[in-house]
Amino acid sequence: MANLGYVGLGVMGSRMVKRLLDAGHSVTGWNRTQAKADWLIAAGMQWADSPRAVAESADITFSMVTNTQAVAAITQGDDGIIAGLTPGKLYIDMSTMSPDYSRDLAEQVKAVGAQMLDAPVSGSVVTLESGKLSIMVGGDADAFERAAPILRDIGPTVHHVGANGLAVSMKIATNLGLAVQMLAFSEAVLLAEKSGIPRETAVEVLLSSVIASPMVKYRGPFVLQHPEGEAWFDCQMMQKDLLLALEMGRKLDVPLPTTAATNEYLTAGRGMGVGDYDFAIIFDVLAKMAGIETDRMRQSGKQD
Repeated sequence: MANLGYVGLGVMGSRMVKRLLDAGHSVTGWNRTQAKADWLIAAGMQWADSPRAVAESADITFSMVTNTQAVAAITQGDDGIIAGLTPGKLYIDMSTMSPDYSRDLAEQVKAVGAQMLDAPVSGSVVTLESGKLSIMVGGDADAFERAAPILRDIGPTVHHVGANGLAVSMKIATNLGLAVQMLAFSEAVLLAEKSGIPRETAVEVLLSSVIASPMVKYRGPFVLQHPEGEAWFDCQMMQKDLLLALEMGRKLDVPLPTTAATNEYLTAGRGMGVGDYDFAIIFDVLAKMAGIETDRMRQSGKQD
């Protein structure tokens, strides 16, 4: 059992902490909004007053926040994670951010005698809670071996993909496929629907067909009804990842035409007032363009 820290207790991070607590680990946590951590404190997590305090208390500190800027906010300065690291400690960031910044951060961590891994995940709340999350890891092999047993308490599938920054690159490459698949699925549903097939029937048939990837199977039903409560992965978050992909594509001379097109549909969704929904709202955006207005669009309050 390990002495762990976790910074960033959002939808995914909080549930990861719960899995670590259930596995018997000691966890100290911090979140910008403490109220979101109350249920974890009740479950046995210790609270710290800053990211630095988390790193000071833990042998291995995790973090998971929204973007590159948020990672900088929790790692830099007197109250940041790096200020709390000492030789022999391990820092594992699970955010999706700029690969270049991730590599720079790893050098900062190395300068204080600690080690860093980038370890973003593939999956959603559903895959996490069902114990099927996949984790990709970048960094030194010895640090990976040290972290792997604990990472497997979060998700059973853990891949070491190479040096620092490469796991984030792999995550960005993975995530662009989520949005592109959702757009293609939406096109298929709408084509069937406008030909006279009920939407529910079209979804059922497609989810039983050869195109039903794991992502399509758990997100495809969102074209019928979105989950209640906080969005799993809203348009802004997905668009952040697509823009990272497009930036990588320009640097590496890799054309990403379907990524670029899908990104524009998410921009349209934000313009239509539905950007706070899960990115599966891309179906409703396309439906509106096809002359079908969904309940979610009628409720958005920004109708033409």
